Amino acid sequence: MTFAAKMKKKVEILAPAKNLVQGMAAINAGADAVYIGAPQFGARSNATNSLEDIADLVEYAHLFKAQVFVVVNTILYDNELEDCKNLIHELYNIGVDALIVQDMAVLEMDLPPIVIHASTQANNRDPKHVKFLADAGMKRVVLARELNLDQIKEIHEASDVELEFFVSGALCVSFSGNCYMSVANGERSANRGSCAQNCRLPYNLIDGTGKTLLSSSHLLSIKDLDLSDQLPSLIEVGVTSFKIEGRLKDMVYVKNNVSYLRKKLDLFLAGTDKYIKASSGRTFHNFEPEMDRSFNRGYTDYFVNKRKEKIGSWDTPKSQGQIIGKVLEVKANGYVIENFEKLNNGDGLYFINENGEADGAQVNIIINDIVVPNTFKPLTVGTMIYRNSDAEFNRLVEREDSAVRKIGVNFKFIETTTGFELTATDEDGHVSVSTIESEKEVAKNGESTLPNIQKNLSKTGNTPFIVDAIDIQFSNNWFLPISKINEARRVVLEQLIDIRIKEYHREEFQIKKTDHPYPVTQLDFTYNVANHMARAFYKRHGVTEIEKAFELQWDPGKSRVMTTKYCVKYELGKCARFQRETMGEKVVEPLVLKQGELEYKLKFNCKPCEMEIWEKDAEFEIEDQESQLSR
Repeated sequence: MTFAAKMKKKVEILAPAKNLVQGMAAINAGADAVYIGAPQFGARSNATNSLEDIADLVEYAHLFKAQVFVVVNTILYDNELEDCKNLIHELYNIGVDALIVQDMAVLEMDLPPIVIHASTQANNRDPKHVKFLADAGMKRVVLARELNLDQIKEIHEASDVELEFFVSGALCVSFSGNCYMSVANGERSANRGSCAQNCRLPYNLIDGTGKTLLSSSHLLSIKDLDLSDQLPSLIEVGVTSFKIEGRLKDMVYVKNNVSYLRKKLDLFLAGTDKYIKASSGRTFHNFEPEMDRSFNRGYTDYFVNKRKEKIGSWDTPKSQGQIIGKVLEVKANGYVIENFEKLNNGDGLYFINENGEADGAQVNIIINDIVVPNTFKPLTVGTMIYRNSDAEFNRLVEREDSAVRKIGVNFKFIETTTGFELTATDEDGHVSVSTIESEKEVAKNGESTLPNIQKNLSKTGNTPFIVDAIDIQFSNNWFLPISKINEARRVVLEQLIDIRIKEYHREEFQIKKTDHPYPVTQLDFTYNVANHMARAFYKRHGVTEIEKAFELQWDPGKSRVMTTKYCVKYELGKCARFQRETMGEKVVEPLVLKQGELEYKLKFNCKPCEMEIWEKDAEFEIEDQESQLSR
């Protein structure tokens, strides 16, 4: 790497890896780093991986100078601390680049010199907290999804810690780490990796008079995130890692999202001299990535540009997919649909049926202009049709060769006193040499041997290399058997793989205990302190009062189970702050969400522009929006 390249700031695409295969596919599609779950302590209990698989992923990633981060981001109980420490040592020994953690107990452990990142669950919402974490030894902070560009800039100006930000995928409606709906209704803790996704259930909305305002709507379900057009703006305010959500998503989702963002980011990098891609190689795509062709609930930019649009996905928590067009006519046992030529047999269709419910069908066959579903459902003319499963696209993306990553290499082929020598120098400056011991023999037919030698040297096949240049320096028209040329090429590239992995530089950092003051001195249950080591950490940093984690002291029926930037009143058009002129009659509070036996009260804190969700027996004072805003 040149000096100029070293001076540029690295920016990365960080992809989810459900398993080894998907992690490798993400790297092939262009990811600069992947994050993956270990056998224990990850916030997705259904996405665990063996240490052997993680070690294999590390080796593959490091070949491309990509990184592997392991999530150890559950809250820990006292009886798990030793196991967690031992796991971290094992992860360090197999070459993992960094850990993503929530529980501050990790910083109290006897750790190897492994880099630590602060999970988005660690209250990473303001400059003081982020700077504290940086001063405590965190090398990167995963920012809260709710932040806007101005807030991110403030955080960046307060500390030089690396900033990571989610740019695509599903959104947690709650502040990360502060959702307790799941544990309060079935003892499945989101902070322990077992979220039951109560936010995706259908609810009735009832006002303070008992009137039902809405029935069976997914009132806490929100659209998916797409900040692909915001990458330059995010880089400008200090973000250097762009994270894709989705450790439970399928292969098509991962490859499609990574590929789409890779192309977007590469376009930006080509026009700047300040930033550089964080890994090596380049990806060749055999499909055109489009984010709306894999799982999505419709897209939002959330709050990155402040609150400006409705973000709810109330019809369904399932994938909406790509807009196809309106139903123009219902004919026989099928539909005439705008842009029907985009559809293929086997595609999944999504629509709102005659009862106003989210519904779907699968394309059985397309005859002329009639789309015939496997199960006919009556639809009205004008119904909007979406495709939420693209059969042809899925088949194409699932192919192993749909995204191929190659490292650039230059060959120099020269003669020596005892034969010939092939030198391979890759794009990062790694060098490998292979020699051919051979008597020199001039070609008998008089034709130049160089074109044939060049042709065979350029055949890199299934290796991770692509030849960018070949320099042959011969003093005569030497003849060489093709088998010897191929063998020299094979050896030099195999050696180069080993050299790249062996010479990979892993950043290391030894955490040292500090005692600088924490930004606040009193911690409520939302700080998720569940063990004695986390308690000791906060006390050493000046915290005097520490409430136990929700999981250790839940008060059934009376607890606050969520705090969120999302607002049901805003979605209804009843916000006195932003929609005063159009809101009409005020709703009577408290608003209540009801789903079977589940019942929640909504509390609106308008000054910080947040909503709280409380269990049914909770008591709190309802304050008028206008009086809050006037203070």
